[in-house]
Amino acid sequence: MRANRIKEIWAKGETVLNGWCAIPSSISAELMAHQAFDSVCIDLQHGAIDYQTSLSMLQAISTTDRVPLARIPWNDPAIVGKMLDAGAYGLICPMVNTREECERFVGACRYAPDGYRSVGPLRASLYAGADYWKHANKTVLTFAMIETKQAVAKLDEIMSVPGLDAIYVGPSDLSVSMGENAGFDPKFPEVLKAIETIAKTAKKHGVVAGIHTGSVAYALQMVEMGYRFVTYLSDFRILQIATDKGVKAFRAGKPETNVP
Repeated sequence: MRANRIKEIWAKGETVLNGWCAIPSSISAELMAHQAFDSVCIDLQHGAIDYQTSLSMLQAISTTDRVPLARIPWNDPAIVGKMLDAGAYGLICPMVNTREECERFVGACRYAPDGYRSVGPLRASLYAGADYWKHANKTVLTFAMIETKQAVAKLDEIMSVPGLDAIYVGPSDLSVSMGENAGFDPKFPEVLKAIETIAKTAKKHGVVAGIHTGSVAYALQMVEMGYRFVTYLSDFRILQIATDKGVKAFRAGKPETNVP
């Protein structure tokens, strides 16, 4: 079976830099995969991407050695099985607030006796090899999203679920659940404290901590805090930011050195 390079990077004690696709396009996914990310995640929750498009995007990512990941729209075993069978090498599950919800997610990602995933890895066997089903339980990654006050209160219960590889902080939802504004890179004291607590708890349980960030500076701050899986923006946001800067610079008649 094809190795999961994310696990190899973690085994070296290094941090994974993850790209994010919200635009429903195989071309965009291919472009992102040809950048210097370690992995690329397809967002089926908040991105404008459906299952059929995600399949084409997984194929596009596979033109490179970037690890293909997906964020599923909800904790639903049906979409878990379909995305793994399509060749995703790891899944990010939103809104995991209890141990039971985490067990449900992890179980859906694992073949018996570790879980209840049904065997039928059609494209996955093309991407990973004919022996996929024998090694998938130890190769495919499970990320449970921690993004509410409820989840923060139950970190030990969630992170002690057997088979959970990593957690992934949704900073915007976490901020809102704590009474603050939504947005990337929260600096609210209580939210930052929770983000630090999440990282420390993950380390205690041998679970990798991941987070979505909106700037290089914040991403590096998170690495210093103990996060070893960091997402930088998304194809949608990068396009939006670059276009906004360029148009404003043109309208002002003042070209900037950091604008194409």
